[in-house]
Amino acid sequence: MNYAQLLFPDFSLILCGYLVCRHTQLNRTVWEPVENLVYFFLFPVLLFHSIVKSPLDLSAASGLIGAGLCMGLSGIALAYSLPALPFIGRHIDRRVHAASAQVAFRFNSFIGLALADRLAGAQGLLLIAVLIGFCVPLFNVGAVWPMARHAKRGFVRELVRNPLIIATVSGLVANLLGFKVPVWAEPTLSRIGAASLALGLMAAGAGLQFASLAQAKTLGTAVLAIRHLLLPMVAWGLARLFGLTEVQTTILLAFSALPTASSCYVLATRMGYDGAYVAGLVTLSTLLGVVSLPFALAVLR
Repeated sequence: MNYAQLLFPDFSLILCGYLVCRHTQLNRTVWEPVENLVYFFLFPVLLFHSIVKSPLDLSAASGLIGAGLCMGLSGIALAYSLPALPFIGRHIDRRVHAASAQVAFRFNSFIGLALADRLAGAQGLLLIAVLIGFCVPLFNVGAVWPMARHAKRGFVRELVRNPLIIATVSGLVANLLGFKVPVWAEPTLSRIGAASLALGLMAAGAGLQFASLAQAKTLGTAVLAIRHLLLPMVAWGLARLFGLTEVQTTILLAFSALPTASSCYVLATRMGYDGAYVAGLVTLSTLLGVVSLPFALAVLR
């Protein structure tokens, strides 16, 4: 499989957003409303639809769910521990860390869905839908908590108002209750999902400032190492520990090595943090996915 070809569309959209914002009249005054549209409407609709349209078989996937949640908790714990580590901690700004920690454990679900389909067809899509349904709420809680704490905002208040968490939890509940999206609504929801992908990635590019990455090199290196090196190794160990099947192991390893979520930038910006720095990490993570996916799927598997 050509992983570079798989990742190229996402990276090219980020690059397009960067070029359009910097070299045309469509500058930041245009892209700020786009970010609001993506964050409060397009992404939530996409998350809800992605979870609802794939039935969840909890009993058959219990081992995979357990391994995915343990992997997610490991990533969150590693990301949170960075300021306390010797030699590394004193070089980390706590506020920048609060916005950037999410890069270490969140994932790009769009790439994940495309990759699962190529790796294992309909079964792969079903398994990664299970992981998305259970891990997205956990990861969003992990992303919001440090930012809410450092911004001195109410944590619970931020969670209940977070549109990504609302959409994910609603989708999971609707799926377990057997709700089906009407056939006539499928084309509209699919087009909204496609729009959220394109505009979300372009918005990330529009806010991109590579110079910002030089301000926190240690932090950036650490969170990207967790995302692209440590988590695939943790997933490999958990697959053996939980006794996952071959297909489940493949999906878990692919899930562990995905680039970070493009919505990291949107969330950081909306909560008043340095979105440009986070957008740079998202871009680097997308590039590193070309290395981490073959590492997880070819070397570890």
